[in-house]
Amino acid sequence: MVLDQIGIALGPLLASAGVVGLAIGFGAQSLVADYLSGMLIMIEDQYGVGDSVDLGEAVGEVEHVGLRLTQVRDLNGGLWHIRNGEILRVRNDSQEWARAVLDVSVAYDANLDEVYRVLEETGKALRQDPDFADVLLEDPAVWGVQSLDADGVLVRVAVKTVPLQQWGVTRELRRRVKEALDRAGIDIPFPQRTIWLRNEDAPAAAGGALR
Repeated sequence: MVLDQIGIALGPLLASAGVVGLAIGFGAQSLVADYLSGMLIMIEDQYGVGDSVDLGEAVGEVEHVGLRLTQVRDLNGGLWHIRNGEILRVRNDSQEWARAVLDVSVAYDANLDEVYRVLEETGKALRQDPDFADVLLEDPAVWGVQSLDADGVLVRVAVKTVPLQQWGVTRELRRRVKEALDRAGIDIPFPQRTIWLRNEDAPAAAGGALR
């Protein structure tokens, strides 16, 4: 009212302010989405600092969780800065429990009952090891034949572990299974190929000898 009384036209000013406000509103949409997503991530406890996560392209350990950004350190040491509004899915390997899965390939002529027995005994021995007693949450279980590959029969073994320990358990279980199968005389197949070598000079040499 004061500006109108002193002769300043309010129409152009209000129109300009409306356009600027509209532009700022459209530009801030992504910023608002980032903050809302960050609040939901914290409220729902999807992940926290120190968790091992898969956020799509960014896979590694969470170093910082903010309202707008999440920072993830990958295996190669790179630090990813991800806008919370761009996170569409989360895989958290640090919550509650994990699972170690090992696929063992044996020859087609192997006795599967004997293979199951060796794998079960190896898994129980690992569970009884004091170094792994607190890491394994149950006895390793033989799930059975996973597939019939070109080179052998694939048998799967799985066990629940505490979070982030599944990879170490898998490596140790793989080592023990290899030793146990060797002791039992059960072959672990490997690809074999027949290679033919062609000698282009052989026919010419043979023809010259006939003359």
